Amino acid sequence: MNYVIQAALFLHLLSVVVWVGGMFFAHFCLRPAMSDVSPQLRLPLWEAVFARFFVWITVAIVVLIATGGYLMSHFGGAHAPWPVTAMAGVGVVMMLIFGHIRFALYPRLRRAVQSQKWPDGARAIGGIRMMVTINLVLGIVTIGLGVLGII
Repeated sequence: MNYVIQAALFLHLLSVVVWVGGMFFAHFCLRPAMSDVSPQLRLPLWEAVFARFFVWITVAIVVLIATGGYLMSHFGGAHAPWPVTAMAGVGVVMMLIFGHIRFALYPRLRRAVQSQKWPDGARAIGGIRMMVTINLVLGIVTIGLGVLGII
């Protein structure tokens, strides 16, 4: 394996760790730790967390597209092994879900926090939580497909 492929694979995996690991942390550590915090404190905190997290996920997605495209072309493009093709397909679905979270659900949370409409903010967080759960499961599936694709 040459150094360019190794570097692309490293950056690809690092981006996966940032995205999937971040979702795991938010879902299984941060969310339960904030369950007893009042909505007036919890929802602005979530808004601030997501504002920072989404920057990192956007960078991760750009890196994933660039490195994934390069690696896919190296491993056969349209003729790549089925797990690699499936991984790319699931990755695209994950990106679309992220887009829905970032550009539909998160603005609802921001508006609710800015206007202090806590029930609206709680509904927005509920939608985000559901989409993050789906994306987390898809991310784990994608990691499994990635492992299958290199065996």
